[in-house]
Parts: sequence; structure tokens; C-alpha cells
Amino acid sequence: MPVNYDTSFVDNLSQNVAVQFLDRVATSPDFEAFRYPRGEAWESVTWKQAGDRVRSLAAGLISLGIESEQRVGIASATRYEWILADLAVMCAGGATTTVYPTTNADDVAYILGDSECRIVFAEDDEQLAKLVEHKSSLPHLMKVVTFDGAADGDWVITLDALAELGDAYLAEHPDVVETTAKEISPDALATLIYTSGTTGRPKGVRLRHKSWVYEGEAIKVQDILDESDLQFLWLPMSHSFGKVLLSAQLACGFATAIDGRVDKIVENCATVKPTFM
Repeated sequence: MPVNYDTSFVDNLSQNVAVQFLDRVATSPDFEAFRYPRGEAWESVTWKQAGDRVRSLAAGLISLGIESEQRVGIASATRYEWILADLAVMCAGGATTTVYPTTNADDVAYILGDSECRIVFAEDDEQLAKLVEHKSSLPHLMKVVTFDGAADGDWVITLDALAELGDAYLAEHPDVVETTAKEISPDALATLIYTSGTTGRPKGVRLRHKSWVYEGEAIKVQDILDESDLQFLWLPMSHSFGKVLLSAQLACGFATAIDGRVDKIVENCATVKPTFM
């Protein structure tokens, strides 16, 4: 028997992903937002803790000159830092450009060049090597931020260094993230997701802020997930459905345990005991 859902939520969507995230932080500051593996244990962070980190990173991106709809790449497997980077790009008004960690160096260079990425988050030394190899052919790429790789303090900086830049910028411009978020149009470019390139060069699919906000709210209105749920997330965030799950989390407020290592799925599920995945 078909179910008729109330579609009036469409008239009351958040303006953009940045506002949706900041509103979630304000609504559920002390609720668990994420947990992620650190060594053999799992570390948990609240929405406020995640919000504070994202705010610092977003201000760091703004201090480096990221402007509306400018592209910022993420070349990394699914992990907590991927989520932080993506949300920071959203809150800085930029547009996340996704790169699968298994993409070869030539295609990585093509994607980053085609999208004119200004900054790239690179997971580790393996991802950094691809960028260094093609640095001369990426004139738009002004800075690389690494999660675990070796930084040189100049072209390549750490995630903590980006946050420190952001904190310094916030000291002089305390409302910059909130002001930037409010200025992002629902139709602004939020994400470029590149195809696999099996039929020629990879092609970037343009996705707007209101598309992601809608996805999350459309799941929320079905009343199947709420703040009491716990998701286990392992799907590639470089793919659209991984991002849909993040949108659903922002709308519904449930916590997410994140680990993209496929060989750890069964073990992780036994430990995390998620209500859905």
C-alpha cells in the first residue's frame, strides 16, 4: 500500500549545507556526532566539538583566499577527516571536488586541473606523491592540506596547521563563518563528483547545495531515523550516496561511526553495534 508523505518540508529547507550543519550543531551540541578509530579504540566527538573543528578549518580556507564556489579537492579514503574537510569547504562557501584514493596520478591531475582546484586535502604520502608528480601542471593549486602525510610547511601543510590559520583569522573576524554561510545561495555549487572515466576522461557532475539539503530532509520526513540511531559508515565519500548519508545525518541528528577500511567492516560492526549501515 503506498505511503503518502508530507511534502511541505520542501518549502522550509535550510538555505544550504553550511547553515544546515551549523543549525544541527546549535540544536544538538552535546549529542554524539561522530566516532572514529584511534589505534585499537574508538574516539567520540559531540556536535559542538565537530562544529568547533569545522569552524576553524573553514576559517583557515577563507584566510587562504577560498571564495564562493571555488573548488577544493579531497583525495582520501572514507574517514572522519574527510567529513571535517567537506563540511569546512561547505562552510567556507567553496565546492568540494571528490577524488577516489585509488585514482591514478594522471587522472588525479586531470580532475584537479579540469576543476581548477585551489586547495586539496590529501590523505597521506601516497596521495601527496600524485600531486607532487604533477605540480607543474596544476597552476591553480596553491596549497595542499594533508591528514597523515609529510608536510613541508609551505605548499603542503597539516590539518592542524590549517586550523591554526583559521583560529588566528577568527580572532580578528569572529563571525566570518556564520556570515559566509548565510550568503551561500541554495543554487550555489556545492560538490563536483567525477565519473570513473571508463568512457573517456572523467566528467564532473555539478551538484548544488539545495540538492544535498533536500536529500537529507526527504529521508528525515519518512520518520525512520532520529537522534537515537547510530550509523556505521564505510561507503566511499567520493561517491554520491556517501554524501547522501551525510546529508541525512545533518537532517536527522544521529551519530555516525566512520571507518572506510573494507576489511574491518565485520569486526567494526561487532564493536560499534550500529542500528543501520
